[in-house]
Amino acid sequence: MSNVEDRLAELGLTVPEVVPPVAAYVPAQRDGRRIYTSGQLPMQNGQMLATGKVGEGEGLVTPQQAKDLAQVCALNAIAAVKSVVGDLDRVAQVVKVVGYVASDPAFTGQPGVVNGASDLLGAAFGDAGVHARSAVGVTALPLDAPVEVEILVALAEDD
Repeated sequence: MSNVEDRLAELGLTVPEVVPPVAAYVPAQRDGRRIYTSGQLPMQNGQMLATGKVGEGEGLVTPQQAKDLAQVCALNAIAAVKSVVGDLDRVAQVVKVVGYVASDPAFTGQPGVVNGASDLLGAAFGDAGVHARSAVGVTALPLDAPVEVEILVALAEDD
């Protein structure tokens, strides 16, 4: 088990199996030292954990729920990276995170939601988990997911 997986285990988490694509793409793609993941949804054991828009009010996914779902997305992104590199300790840096939040028109708390992903990546990768980021509010996401996260990581120089 890698150091990254050990840190995840301390949080009570394990790297899941890669979520199979729902369309014509691969979960992650390597380009030299860089691994780009496809957008990862909050799926666990083949099931979407929640659907709908994020915001305050009845019938909406709460910001805290969405933050927790963003963590699941990040864990799925880690799984996608692992499927390409094998050993997560080969990751030298999480370079960029892009989080999409299916937002109620009045909701502007996208950065707080995407913190769920950022916090997990920091806990898993330590200093190598510090990254640039975008948190984007969108009208809708695939399968009515409330949040979607993609990451870009760089491998060590000798990879």
